[in-house]
Amino acid sequence: MKTRSLAITAVLLALGYVLHAVMPPLFLGMRPDMMLTMLFLTIIMFPALSNVIVAALATGVITAITTTFPGGQIANLVDKPISALVFLALFLLISRIKLNALTAAILTLVGTIVSGSIFLGTALLVAGLPGTFSALFLTVVLPTAAINCVVMFVIYPVANSVRKRTATQNSKAVAAQNTAKKA
Repeated sequence: MKTRSLAITAVLLALGYVLHAVMPPLFLGMRPDMMLTMLFLTIIMFPALSNVIVAALATGVITAITTTFPGGQIANLVDKPISALVFLALFLLISRIKLNALTAAILTLVGTIVSGSIFLGTALLVAGLPGTFSALFLTVVLPTAAINCVVMFVIYPVANSVRKRTATQNSKAVAAQNTAKKA
């Protein structure tokens, strides 16, 4: 894992934490998981397996520490790595065709639904749920998926533009260094 990708991953996850912390609860104390959007954006920007694993584990730990949901600590630690790997697999399949803001948003929608299902299933096994699975899925997971989808649709073009500019600047810097070494 390169230092640059690690640093950008850390910044994105920190932004996700802030978004996660300021979101109000939707239903029975469950709040939308905005960390997922930043995790998925990190995977899109740096799809290397090592980066995905580090980002997923960091996201799982951060959300486990900040959760207010009964059994949410274990559920987050189980959910994030699995969801990240599923998202990576879907991303690698879709990115061969064409990746744009709409496909990134749809991937985020699907990834959030997968994550929410795993989270609720794990929480149900570990501590039980404060409501029914279907009620929590309909009132928390689906609205969170919609919110994350919209956020990704807005933020992906910005992140992609920054990534392209940074890549162009890095390639110019490398070319200048190679020229300087030859001289």
